[in-house]
This record gives sequence, C-alpha cells and structure tokens, in this order.
Amino acid sequence: MASGSPPPRLRSRTIGLWLEARGVRQEGAEWERYIAPRLAHLTRPDAMADRERAVTRIGRALTQGETIVVFGDYDCDGMTATAILADGLRKLGARLVVPILASRFSGGYGLSGAALERVLAADPGLVITCDCGSSDHVTLRQIQARGLDAIVIDHHLVPEETLPAFAFLNPHRPECGFPYKGLASCGLALSVLAGVRTKLERALDVRDWLDLVAIGTIADVAPLTGDNRVLTRAGLSLLAEGKRVGLRALFDLIGIEAGKRLAASDVSFRVAPRLNAPGRLGSPEIVLDLLLETDIARARELASAIESQCQARRLEQDKILNEAEEMIAQAGQQSALVLGKEGWNHGIVGIVAGRLADQKGLPTVVVGFEGEVGRGSVRGPAGFPLFDVVSACQGHLERFGGHQAALGLEVRKENLEAFRRKFIAVCESYTDYEKPAAEEPFLVAPEDRLADVFEDLCLLEPCGEANPRPTLGVEGEILSARSVKGGHLKLELRLPSGSRVTAFGPGLGAKADELSGRVRLTCELRENHFLGSTNVELLVRELPVLL
Repeated sequence: MASGSPPPRLRSRTIGLWLEARGVRQEGAEWERYIAPRLAHLTRPDAMADRERAVTRIGRALTQGETIVVFGDYDCDGMTATAILADGLRKLGARLVVPILASRFSGGYGLSGAALERVLAADPGLVITCDCGSSDHVTLRQIQARGLDAIVIDHHLVPEETLPAFAFLNPHRPECGFPYKGLASCGLALSVLAGVRTKLERALDVRDWLDLVAIGTIADVAPLTGDNRVLTRAGLSLLAEGKRVGLRALFDLIGIEAGKRLAASDVSFRVAPRLNAPGRLGSPEIVLDLLLETDIARARELASAIESQCQARRLEQDKILNEAEEMIAQAGQQSALVLGKEGWNHGIVGIVAGRLADQKGLPTVVVGFEGEVGRGSVRGPAGFPLFDVVSACQGHLERFGGHQAALGLEVRKENLEAFRRKFIAVCESYTDYEKPAAEEPFLVAPEDRLADVFEDLCLLEPCGEANPRPTLGVEGEILSARSVKGGHLKLELRLPSGSRVTAFGPGLGAKADELSGRVRLTCELRENHFLGSTNVELLVRELPVLL
C-alpha cells in the first residue's frame, strides 16, 4: 500500500465481527497499523540499550579492516541473523567477515567452549554473537581476557549476573528502554546493520534482508504483533518475489511458485523444517551457504542436499516415534511420559516429544543417550508449567534450561529412572493448572462469500503466535460424502447462500457413511489452484457436527 493511501476495507461481515469481538476497532491509526503495516510504523531504535555502542564499534572494525566473526545459533533465527550481518557487513566493505554456526553435536547451544575454539581460530578483532550469548558468561570472559571485544545480539531471557560483553543488545535487559520486547534476533541484527549503514553514511538498502527476518521471526515462534508484524508482512512479500537465489532454488524444488502469496504457515510448515533439518542431523553450515549463495547452479545443489537431509530427518523421526510408541504401549497407563534410548538423535527428540505430547495430552520427556549421558527435550499440554516441574527434579539432572512450554535437559543413564519417578510424581501434583480455553469456531455469516472471507483472512497475515487466525465454523447441507485415497473425507456442501463448496477432512474418511443432512464444520479456508482456476475450499479440523 502506498504511503498516505487509505487502509483496505474488509470485504466480509464475518471477519469484521470477529475483530470486533477481539476489541479491534476498524478505524484510526491503530487499525491502519494492524491491517496495513508499513516500515514507517516501526518503533524508533534510539532507546535500545547498547545499540549505539555496538554500531560505533562495528563501524570502527570496518574502517580499520578488522576480521569480524559472526557466531550464530543453529536454528532458523540464529542462522538468518548470522546471514544478515555477514552479508550486510561484507556489502558495507568489511575486509573479512567469518560466519560460524553452533553445532548440536559439538558444544551444543550457544558460545560453548568448543565453539569458542572455532571462533578464535579465525583470529578475530571483533566477535558478534547472534541468538545466543545472554548466558555465556564464561566464554565471554575468555574473549575479554584476550583483549577482544564481543557484541551480543540476543532475545533470550537475561540472567541477573552482568554480562562481560562490550555491548549487549537484548530487549529483555531490565535497563533496556526499547518498548517492543518481541523482536527475534534476526530483527535485532537487521536493526544493527541499519545503524552501521547510517553511522558510516553508506548506501545500503537493508530491506533486501527482510525475507530472512520473516523466516527467522516466524520459525522462532516470536509474537507476530507490533514491529514483528511490520517486518514479517514486508518480509513475506519479498520472499514471494523469489529474489534470493538460494531460497528460490529451494522453493523451486519443493513447489512454491514465484509470486505465490505466502502466509506465515508456509514458513512454519514448509520452509523452516527444511532449513532446520541439517542442524538436527549434523552441521547447519550448508543452510548458511544456501542463504548467502548467488550462483543459481550451486544454489540448486545446496537445495537438493538440504532436501535430502530433510527426508533423512523424517525417516529418523518416524523411527524414534515408532519405538517410543512401543515403549508407551508396554508401560501401560501413565500420567506423564519419560522415554529414553541409546542412539536416539538428540537433534530430533524435541520433535518427537512435541508429537507425543500433542497426541497423548501428557507432559513428555524424550532422551537420546550417547553412552552414559543423554540429552533430551520436554514438551507438554498447553498451559502446563513444565519449567516448574523440571526445576523440582533438577537433583537428578546434569543441567536443564528453557521455559514453561519447552525445555532441554541432560541426564545420566543411571539417574533416568529416579528422574522418571520424580517427574511423574510432580506432574501429578499439578492437577489444577490453568488450561487455555479452547477457541469456539466463529460462524461464517450466511450472506458472506467464502472468497471474500478468505481475502480478509489474508489481510490478517502474518498469523501465528499472539495473532492467531480465527477458527471458523461453516454450516451447510451435505450433497455428497465419501472416503477418498488415504482414508480422508471429501464433502460437497451447499451453503445457505446457495453456492457450493468442497471440504476435506484428513483422516476422517471412515465417518463418511454417517454424515448427511445439515452440518457445522470447524475448518480453515484455503485456496485451491487447478487447471488455471482458483477457488476456496474447506479444510476440516474436527468431526462435522450434525444439525
């Protein structure tokens, strides 16, 4: 939308009513910021603690020709933040920028001792950490002791102990006056790059990296509100254009057409899992290579290798999940799950723990052992206080960390059974934890065209954490119901307006013979492109309710 033009108007009554129910008024500056966010709406960065100090130091490193090491975490946020700074600083004229990523299998998360050896081997004059560093006091002191400066760019929670860094950019610092606390590390990295450009008075369009900010922010499940909404909306548009050579090669491989309108869910379910796969199996460096590649032939080779690793990750994930299911069946009824086995890949156990927690509705710990020590992940039902539970069990653990919704831990094999008993006992004491209320489906107004509702849903994008898509209810008369290949349900419905729509229910095909007459569907709307035509269809999320 051009600057100064009025914000778009909603086409449907349904989405207008849904927004009103959430307290969103369709008028004024706040409405414009929500429905048509622009980069001009971003919060000024002046109040961010240490930003100016970091920008000045990086600018000095560039003008004096120092070697700069940019060290990032192995997940999407860390990799995109690292790519943004490495690429941007090179374009600003840095003599040598060395990007390095953490490894799950050599040192683990953060600036570990093993990681520090790799950093120092590059003989840096300046070290910048991305998406890690807030808790790395020991290694940062070692950097400081060598007479080197370190700049930490991170968004994880801040320990009370003062961090021995030249500059520490983290919105969660108590003394940080920057009002928006939700930025992921990739967004912070872009802000720093913009500051360096301004400090050096050089021409550089930092909007070129908004596609990476969108990927990192969405993949890290950062809140899609405020500044993040502005950045990811612009980033998704840039991502759809397909200008970044490496991502274009990956998109061609997985069937994302150039120019296709992208939603946050495309990143969450199609892009991020592929970019995370190499780091789950071994080294994530190939992903950084892809993000920085400018030769299309080489980019296609990298994309193909990443896709192969994603397929391998899926096979390994299915293997662990099947073995875990067998253990659960043998153990019988339990109030919480603690599972561990030699050889389970600790880069994948988090996915398995999440799947089991969703399927069973139970707090779940899955541990992969390598010899006497295992590394695992903890997941649970929405609202369950996992951090509190694991904290009560820490006497049986080597270490742990995370938050209420997800944790990582290390446990010795000899202590696993004692930890299991304690974990289950503590979980059983939390019988009255606050469960989030299930969202009731919001009925589509009978007079609304589904195509108009879908277009309005696209205006709500990016949808995800803290900005969910509405769960919709659609009522209609079943014209046909049948089971199709794969055991899925296919319905043809007549809506109150008289129009017809197709609905698909994954895994619900066995119920086809029981469905007739008028029904209410809890569903999502999605576009279907077929033979040059586009229409809206329904994706059923729950068993249809007969009316």
